[in-house]
Amino acid sequence: MKLYSYYRSSAAYRVRIALNLKHIDHLIIPVNLLKKEHQSADYLGKQPQGLVPCLEINDGQILTQSGAILSYLDSLYSESRLIPPDPFQAAKIRSFVDIIACDIHPLCNLRVLNYLTEDFEVNAQQKLTWYHHWIRCGFSALERSLKPTTYCFGEGISLADVYLIPQVYNALRFEFDMSAFPKLSNVYQSCNLLESFIAAKPENQIDAL
Repeated sequence: MKLYSYYRSSAAYRVRIALNLKHIDHLIIPVNLLKKEHQSADYLGKQPQGLVPCLEINDGQILTQSGAILSYLDSLYSESRLIPPDPFQAAKIRSFVDIIACDIHPLCNLRVLNYLTEDFEVNAQQKLTWYHHWIRCGFSALERSLKPTTYCFGEGISLADVYLIPQVYNALRFEFDMSAFPKLSNVYQSCNLLESFIAAKPENQIDAL
């Protein structure tokens, strides 16, 4: 498998974690967003939105969008499931994941932040205020939904952890104060003791600047 990835993309980060957790042999193909490589004709032929990640499976077929990629990997490699078989618990985890994927990440990703600064002439402090506002709203809900366990939903890794760690990583990169979120911080620290998460970190990628 080939994963088209940008080292700081939280969506690509999610997929890197899952590939590592499932011990799936894969090759990382860097796509430099700052150099506009995602807008090349070749890449748009693979990913019409020009976003990362993009997964090319061994027969050459392409999957886009991290949620779809993670669902595919979880179905294909079911011996290390990220979504449990119990329907209610699975729905609880997906609800947690959707807060990140639908309510936090879309408002805080690079293209939205760039749009604010380039088209609305938002200054650096205003951009940071915007980012912190939406992180705080989402993290407040996530914190209230968790019990004080090692990982998001108990003592085993789930899809919730795969989504949470990249989002916390980005929050810290943008100088967000995590002191009001002890359960999220504990999960973040617990996951980052595991090699699958360590290897997926942005600074450990071949395209890290």
